Amino acid sequence: MTPRSFQRSPHQMRPVKLTPGASRHAEGSCLVEFGHTKLLCTASLEEFVPPFLRNTGSGWVTAEYGMLPRATNSRNPREAAKGKQSGRTQEIQRLIGRSLRSTLDLALLGERQLVIDCDVLEADGGTRTAAITGGFVALHGAVLTLMRRGLIQKNPIQSPVAAVSCGIVAGEVRLDLDYEEDSAAEVDANIVLTGSGSLVEVQMSGEEATFSETQLQELLAVALAGGRQLLALQKEALT
Repeated sequence: MTPRSFQRSPHQMRPVKLTPGASRHAEGSCLVEFGHTKLLCTASLEEFVPPFLRNTGSGWVTAEYGMLPRATNSRNPREAAKGKQSGRTQEIQRLIGRSLRSTLDLALLGERQLVIDCDVLEADGGTRTAAITGGFVALHGAVLTLMRRGLIQKNPIQSPVAAVSCGIVAGEVRLDLDYEEDSAAEVDANIVLTGSGSLVEVQMSGEEATFSETQLQELLAVALAGGRQLLALQKEALT
């Protein structure tokens, strides 16, 4: 069996670090590190909402995701230079937005929007799960900024949210896959969960093989345990 990065066991997370306030300009921000994967998440206030929410009194949270050209071992041109986002980028930023909106009472934001930008500085697997986990910390900081400014009177956050990857590699269930493991995984999964214990999203597919009901249950159990670790780290970072 190939040793895992950071000499960890199959059900062990990579070292995780959450640093709130990493950007002094944004209303909220977080530098998030899952092993060698690093992202800067920022939350920015916009005093308007999408057209479908105008005159409803409700706010909105959306997300944008991107990778810097040298986030990987070879340079990738910026998508802006190509004039078009890839399908993968669109899929990931929609997932981030859905996940973060699940934690909020949007009516308490009023007709304003928070944009969560998730920029990958270095990629080694799990960028979407790191973006959701760090994006919540940035969102939390922005909400506190709005309250300090008197723009909202009540905290709209109902529960924290975090996300973690897992999969089956060489027949073994593993938590928090790095790039090498993700590339070789027979089954790949991403789980989004809240602090109340409910699930927001379960993405799971057999990349190279099928999987049994027993393996499905083990994957969920491992992911939920990892998610609870991340929620605890979020709480620690925010206090």
